[in-house]
Amino acid sequence: MKFSIIKERKNPPDRRVVFPPAMCKEVEQKYPDASIEVESSDIRFFKDEQYAQEGFMPITDVTDCEVMLGVKEVPVDALIPNKKYFFFSHTIKKAPYNRKLLQAVLAKNIELYDHETITKPSGSRLIGFGRYAGIVGAYNGFIAYGKKYNLWNMPKAEHLSNLSEMKQELDKLELPAIKICLTGNGKVAHGAKEILDHLKIKEVTIEQYLNDSFSEAVYCKIDVLDYNKRKDGQVLDKYDFYNNAGEYESNFMRFAKVTNYFIAGHFYDNSAPFLFTREDCKSEDFNIKVVADVSCDIDGPVACTIRPSTIADPIYGYDPETESEIDFMDERAIVVMAVDNLPCELPKDASEGFGEMFLEHVIPAFYNGDKDGVLERAKMTTSDGKLTERYAYLQDYVDGKE
Repeated sequence: MKFSIIKERKNPPDRRVVFPPAMCKEVEQKYPDASIEVESSDIRFFKDEQYAQEGFMPITDVTDCEVMLGVKEVPVDALIPNKKYFFFSHTIKKAPYNRKLLQAVLAKNIELYDHETITKPSGSRLIGFGRYAGIVGAYNGFIAYGKKYNLWNMPKAEHLSNLSEMKQELDKLELPAIKICLTGNGKVAHGAKEILDHLKIKEVTIEQYLNDSFSEAVYCKIDVLDYNKRKDGQVLDKYDFYNNAGEYESNFMRFAKVTNYFIAGHFYDNSAPFLFTREDCKSEDFNIKVVADVSCDIDGPVACTIRPSTIADPIYGYDPETESEIDFMDERAIVVMAVDNLPCELPKDASEGFGEMFLEHVIPAFYNGDKDGVLERAKMTTSDGKLTERYAYLQDYVDGKE
């Protein structure tokens, strides 16, 4: 089986890669029947010369490879027919801007395996960049907090070589006695928690967080049943929430009353209630002044996130009264950090972490008969231009009816 590390062509450029140079070598050592070609690129973090030093001389024509390994969406005109492709297609939720991409994949008889669809039988994801999204998101939130209150001036994550340098910058902070709320229980939330724990911020219980005052910075990590409650008053379990989210309403305002810095690291489903609304933001009880919205659902559960921000310009201000954007330094502003491609700011660490997961969970499936069903579950389209049964729900989306 011949794999290709393809050039990232989406704009703005993404410097990440599925396999760094040393890991390409590891793949071939573990699987003698595997060979890897590297498409030349002038944008990725790992330079062509670094691949060449490991024995992978970059080339410009990878059409003889069977499996194409990328990170972000591949432009339609760059898709090679009759190949297997791995990349984040952002089509499983029917994103309108990528409809033409999925149509092209089908028209070109491509087998598409979206990184998001590489899961356990339970549906939980096996690979992803979530940890680094959480890490960079929390770091960027502290940058925003420092700017808002003129407390410190930290360098952007993209200007740091790796996670170790980021932690060195965090070590310089002297935090005020603030309360930090973190939502979520997946890789994103745990990545953000790494930053809070590195700063030695004290984790407290929900009861302590809501009721007690502290002379030091503290944080509380909360999950879906902590900030949602059933409308009928029943107290069940999180699986009831997942199955019947429409029967719930948000109970987040009790946290908003006492929170200074909010990190949104949760996964949001469209059927669930918003955490807080634009009307909630106008309340005198709403105390949140800095939001690191790692989840970045626009005009969704975090009402002050009205647009994504960028690595170049990561923060903006939200005016609750006018429900519009203002200078983040304005005293009325809720500061919002909503960069939607956070792991790009730590391309080396993020690529190495992703590659380890891909090597552990995906590559073996090509050589063990896919005994765990990893490829079967992940496969969205077939080599004869059809959606697989698992993703047949996307047909209306492909046809332009949704």
